Amino acid sequence: MTSTASASGAETHRHDVIVVGARCAGAPTAMLLSRLGHRVLLVDRAIFPSDTISTHLIHPPGLAALERWALLDRVVDTGCPAIDTYAFDLGPFVIVGSPAGEGFDVSYAPRRTVLDKILVDAAAESGAEVREGFTVEEILFDGGTVIGIKGHGKDGRTATEHARIVVGADGVHSSVARATDATGYAEKPKINAYYYAYWAGLPMNGAFEAYDREDRAFAAWPTNDDQTLVICAWPMRDFEANRDDVEGNYHAVLARAPAFAERISKATRTERFVGMAIPNYFRKPYGPGWILVGDAGYLKDPITAQGIQDAFRDAERCTRALDDVLVGRRPFDEAMRACQETRDSEVMSMYEFTADFATLEPPPPAMQELLLAVSRSRSAQDEFARVTAGVTRPEEFFGHMQERM
Repeated sequence: MTSTASASGAETHRHDVIVVGARCAGAPTAMLLSRLGHRVLLVDRAIFPSDTISTHLIHPPGLAALERWALLDRVVDTGCPAIDTYAFDLGPFVIVGSPAGEGFDVSYAPRRTVLDKILVDAAAESGAEVREGFTVEEILFDGGTVIGIKGHGKDGRTATEHARIVVGADGVHSSVARATDATGYAEKPKINAYYYAYWAGLPMNGAFEAYDREDRAFAAWPTNDDQTLVICAWPMRDFEANRDDVEGNYHAVLARAPAFAERISKATRTERFVGMAIPNYFRKPYGPGWILVGDAGYLKDPITAQGIQDAFRDAERCTRALDDVLVGRRPFDEAMRACQETRDSEVMSMYEFTADFATLEPPPPAMQELLLAVSRSRSAQDEFARVTAGVTRPEEFFGHMQERM
């Protein structure tokens, strides 16, 4: 994926920034930079609308970003139902709370066919040049500095483009991260295998429901077109044994909560099962001529569904830093080092909380006692819901609960 180009190529670039990947991190980055007056090229191999593997739940912090960008109304107008209740059925007791925060009382879970199209269209409206159906073949270098990309469009014709900065917003298998050998850290192995499908005739009445049953878990929430996403999880140690009968093992997980299994028995599955297992990592998100945004730079297990709002906030964070660089307010290394430090300080506690939550291991006695206390307090239940929604930092919540006990 790498190639060397002459310095003259870097001097004749048409773009300030090239963004590789046009979904929840890349499209907002391109949009925001273009709104600031920078010349941006946004490319993606997909043609929109198109789907991608995703739990696509947007908690209140993500909705706040959409509102800042004047895009929230577009999402709501698609008919995606509001989610005002988060319910965590832990077996012996249930925690039910509100995810409210940052001025919002609800969450939404728009299908990626809906959300990503809105984001890509907004990038184009901002003045960014958008090339759908464009496959990046090479990341171009001048010495050790990234200066552009080479690829081909859906017509097969090759194109070479140069820019001052190339942004990798192309996810876990980022071509930019691979070409630049971006350094990983705080890495954890894949924790769970997840399989989800969409169901009709499974009303959720504005609720996100999650069930924890020993070494299995599942959750459900509503999305567009009166569909409900139902996702099941089991540990990676069981991945090979279960992969040949996904449907049977999926329903075996649901059967651990008989009331829910009865509800879904009356529903109709409308799409195939989709599976994923997500690595957990941070990558150094910058180097000479390049940066990483969203999942390309930081990824964690999807059990807390933080990915979209993390991508949104990372897009805003990186846009501010890049704007400083492009207009000469700060040197590149200084701006991007501060951007990385801010990202890590803001998300590390949720990263660790998510990894612990995803293990599906019985909590130690002290934690069981704390969660039981949470279930007995209306305000504490709301606070717990806000932790899982990324509104409240985990250490703040658990520190407060320990003081109350």
